[in-house]
Amino acid sequence: MKFGAEPTQLAAGATLAHTLRAGDRVLKKGHVLAAADLDALAAAGHREVVVARLEAGDLDEDAAAAAIANALAGDHVHADDATTGRANLVAGADGLVTIDAARVHAVNARDEAITCATLQPFARVHRGDMLATIKIIPFAVGRDAVAAAAELGRGAISVRPWRGVRAGLIATRGPHDVERIAAVQRQRVAGCGGALVTVRVTDHDTAAVAAAIRELAELDVILVLGASAVTDSSDVIPAAIRASGGTVVRTGMPVDPGNLLVLGALGDAAVVGVPGCARTPRRSGFDAVLERVCAGIAVTSADVAAMGVGGLHADASHARSDHRGHRVAAIVLAAGRSTRMGANKLLAHLDGRPLVRHAVEAALGSSARPVVVVTGNEADAVRTALAGLDVRFVHNAEFAAGMSTSLCSGVRALADEPDLAGTLVCLGDMPRVRAAHLDAIAAASSDGQIVVPTCERKRGNPVLLPRALFDDVLALRGDVGARELLERHADRIVQLAIDDAAILLDVDTPHALASLGLADSTSHV
Repeated sequence: MKFGAEPTQLAAGATLAHTLRAGDRVLKKGHVLAAADLDALAAAGHREVVVARLEAGDLDEDAAAAAIANALAGDHVHADDATTGRANLVAGADGLVTIDAARVHAVNARDEAITCATLQPFARVHRGDMLATIKIIPFAVGRDAVAAAAELGRGAISVRPWRGVRAGLIATRGPHDVERIAAVQRQRVAGCGGALVTVRVTDHDTAAVAAAIRELAELDVILVLGASAVTDSSDVIPAAIRASGGTVVRTGMPVDPGNLLVLGALGDAAVVGVPGCARTPRRSGFDAVLERVCAGIAVTSADVAAMGVGGLHADASHARSDHRGHRVAAIVLAAGRSTRMGANKLLAHLDGRPLVRHAVEAALGSSARPVVVVTGNEADAVRTALAGLDVRFVHNAEFAAGMSTSLCSGVRALADEPDLAGTLVCLGDMPRVRAAHLDAIAAASSDGQIVVPTCERKRGNPVLLPRALFDDVLALRGDVGARELLERHADRIVQLAIDDAAILLDVDTPHALASLGLADSTSHV
């Protein structure tokens, strides 16, 4: 390819290298110049133009990008149409992207004009997601270089679709909330295209766990969560895998959080000793192993050992620099007037309990302490609805002035709490939010950051506000809640994906109540 400046009137048929203005016209980079273009450029005072001309043996940028992209596309991957020298590889299924790094390196080393950038290997992807982009830097590249790059990278990028695993959970008896842990694992397995079909609770001893493993041997994945952490390869869970007739592939992994994982097998079933950090949906080394299993990718001891580079999660709790403490409180806003409902929606019954009690019990079931309930409208009735619960009530006499006054009341009640990193702001009209959701949001917090849960790319609640913003909260006015803070401190926001629409579901209207199946939507306590 020839590249350089040419007299404007001699540049017909050449490709413009840089965007130029010619009077009222804008000729963009990559435009093939025609006679009318040259006249307009000359009239605008351009005596020379920088252009590119293809020579024998050259392939134009789009054809080159398309050829390499189509070669790199493996199973369940296709290339989009090339434009401006770029062709993207796109997932054809939900699953994990697999990348032959050596092949991609070879493509990038073949010729500096050819580039290929990819996602991280084993990244979770959805159908339609971009996996890689192939970009040709100049306007053309030699055909021989393109052919060589295509052959070097052939089939380098594929998607391993979820195989629809059937999983079971064995939890040994202890202080943990099995129902809550099961809900987290159910969500986790569903996110990998599978289903948690059974939960077993057994004693924390080798024989009992081994028997439970054998009972679930027909499943694809057996998850075992112990009442105490695995500290040795002869501890209860690895010993139980062996006693069941299975094998232990590895005890421990170089990923934090997730160090105390156990990986084993019984026949065709993968048996995974679940580390304690996986009690919440927060990502850990456990997810990296589970995802590969759910995509039908064999995981060896060497594979686990190789996870150490990049295995330190940036939000690992002990790596935080804020040494004041990481205890999180919860504020449940229960002061509203329910103007769109016509009656106090928080007192409506769901499953035999007032709506507000669902929200408060979820907060109490989480690790957040203290739990502050802000009352306002029908305060006495709300207190009665929450009778017997270990909460701190704060009354907002100015509740009619807007949600910000209730949020301020709750934050003021936490002013003297020592060693507090922040607070979850919960809404009393969200009965499907569970303690596991709150713990996941709290676990995702870091120095001075706001944590906002999302589902299907929509923002939900509750939101975690760091203590550093408490003064900003106290300056809020009107019916804005935390929305103004989120807009003002957008750079502090961390979004946490939670695969559960419960974080989006609030009750504002009779129709919303009916959709929840409230048989007694008007009864009060």
